[in-house]
Amino acid sequence: MGMYEDDPLGHIGQLHESLMRAMRLVVDTGLHSQRWSREQAIRYAIDVLGDEEAAMSSEVEKYCVWPGQACSYMIGKLDWLRLHQKAKDAMGARFDIRGFHDAGLLWGAMPPAVLDRRLNAYIRGR
Repeated sequence: MGMYEDDPLGHIGQLHESLMRAMRLVVDTGLHSQRWSREQAIRYAIDVLGDEEAAMSSEVEKYCVWPGQACSYMIGKLDWLRLHQKAKDAMGARFDIRGFHDAGLLWGAMPPAVLDRRLNAYIRGR
């Protein structure tokens, strides 16, 4: 979207948030698949992000009690990105980001398969 073209500090913030999402995937997997301890996960988060221990402790604790959260969020994000590109490719000049978001968001939370059907119907013009 070009939001950070003239905002290098904003771009650094965006990159930090992307790194945070990547760290969450590793921590989620480490805790629940690799049997990391809470302390191992916190240390990893601090080493990757350089953030304060208190912030990383509360971040890691979310993943201790909610297995798969980071992974499921990423799957959802990738699904949205896939459908976004599909709509742009299929609709060409008719593509409208506001209409796309309305088609996917106005109905509230839904399983990925339902989102897929709704956005495919939007792409077909129904």
